[in-house]
Amino acid sequence: MTADVVVSLSMLAGIVALSEAARRLLTRALADTGLSVYAVELVSTFQLCCCTRELKLLSEMGGIEPQIALTLTYLASVVHGLTFSGAIGNPSGALEHAYHSKFSCGCALRRIACQFVAAAAARAALPMIWGIGLSGMHVQHKLLGYRCISAIHAPLPKAAAVELACAFAVQTAITHTRSVEEKYRVHAVAAVIASVVYAGGKVTGAVFNPALAFSTQFSCSGNSFQEYSLVYWLSPLLGMMSSVLLFDKLFPLLSRKSLSRNLPLEAKKRT
Repeated sequence: MTADVVVSLSMLAGIVALSEAARRLLTRALADTGLSVYAVELVSTFQLCCCTRELKLLSEMGGIEPQIALTLTYLASVVHGLTFSGAIGNPSGALEHAYHSKFSCGCALRRIACQFVAAAAARAALPMIWGIGLSGMHVQHKLLGYRCISAIHAPLPKAAAVELACAFAVQTAITHTRSVEEKYRVHAVAAVIASVVYAGGKVTGAVFNPALAFSTQFSCSGNSFQEYSLVYWLSPLLGMMSSVLLFDKLFPLLSRKSLSRNLPLEAKKRT
């Protein structure tokens, strides 16, 4: 294992540890104000964005093999799932919760605002940490002016379709594992996340999270703000909505129609 990888893993562990300490501290300090959920959302999304940016840099400049990068993606997803303490970290997920009346629309909008503030904070904080020069990879990245290149390597319609499909797959996994015990569920969802990153990573980076994309992709050269918005904001939202509508509306409707057709046939057989 190279020194760059060791430094990055240590940095990831430090980010998670500090975020966990901040979550616990803020939860206690704001327990009687009703603001603790937003503080947890802010800290958790910051953790997600910082860790993802470091993993992105490690995969691009650290020289690690794709299998190791996918393993780290899986492990990071498990850690996030176990430490988020009820935070969502994804604007599409917040809207899905509001649609299912798990909390109000106002709460969803406030959570989304926290997510984007955290994404912007992570986008500003990571170059400061990289600037310390903890590893040769960080020093090299600093010398290049923290430059990044767009992860979109396909025509926009295909890139948008990939992000839509990734969001659809992850939302479907989240929906169908809600009855599973949390310590097992996080592994199932993390496996799906790693799978979609493997399938779509070379096309768009497989971000499927508007706030995370704002932190990791929008500052990269190669595409305009409008193009990034189409691929990384609109497409994941449509992917989430497609999954929700398919399993909440369309499948139950088709099941009822199938049942209504079968009932007369069963009645005729009995007569």
